[in-house]
Amino acid sequence: MHVYLTYPFVLSWSLIEAMSAECAIVASDTAPVKEVIKHGKTGVLVDFFDTKALVRRIDSLLMDEKRRAKLGAAARAFAVKNYDLQSRCLPAQLKWVDKLAKLPVKPLPS
Repeated sequence: MHVYLTYPFVLSWSLIEAMSAECAIVASDTAPVKEVIKHGKTGVLVDFFDTKALVRRIDSLLMDEKRRAKLGAAARAFAVKNYDLQSRCLPAQLKWVDKLAKLPVKPLPS
């Protein structure tokens, strides 16, 4: 299990890495996290400020091995489909760099 709380901040690679390792995710129901965690599908969301709900969600998942496995498998499938280095991220970044390299160079003002 991986508990990921952020409010509001950027989505970090640590969450994607945990997903790719098939961790069941308990995460804050915040804008950056909801990009990858779909409640009940790729993880479980909880209100960032509700500590009692956070404990209940964690406890519930700790007691349910089948659900942890199902969420972890779905999290991994999502991470691989959308964030795989070789098939997704690297080609997208190389395309972006290539596009930048083709932009006309404007001289700096003196």
